[in-house]
Amino acid sequence: MAARKPRPVRPVDAALARILALAGKGATPGRMAREVEVIAGEWLAEPEHDPTDIRERLDELREQLSAGVGHAEEQVADLDASEPGAVKQAGAMLAALVATRDAASHALVALQPA
Repeated sequence: MAARKPRPVRPVDAALARILALAGKGATPGRMAREVEVIAGEWLAEPEHDPTDIRERLDELREQLSAGVGHAEEQVADLDASEPGAVKQAGAMLAALVATRDAASHALVALQPA
């Protein structure tokens, strides 16, 4: 029986994995935002890139990050304030996610036709 070739990873999924890996390392919001900018730049540097495809990728990335921000906000709201370490860590993660969402939004706006 021949082994199936794995499907190529979708660019948005690969981008999210990169962002989550940085978040797991405790990267600062500024570093997380720069990673989104790097990802957008890599997509734009692809040979024969289609601007419409790049806009769709950025829009999907922004939507996924927005959903992550919403989930993180719920998690922060549910935290017990008597555990300051957990509150601080969750707040830092939320700030990083907000920075990535905002960076994706800015990249998307920059790509909009004039």
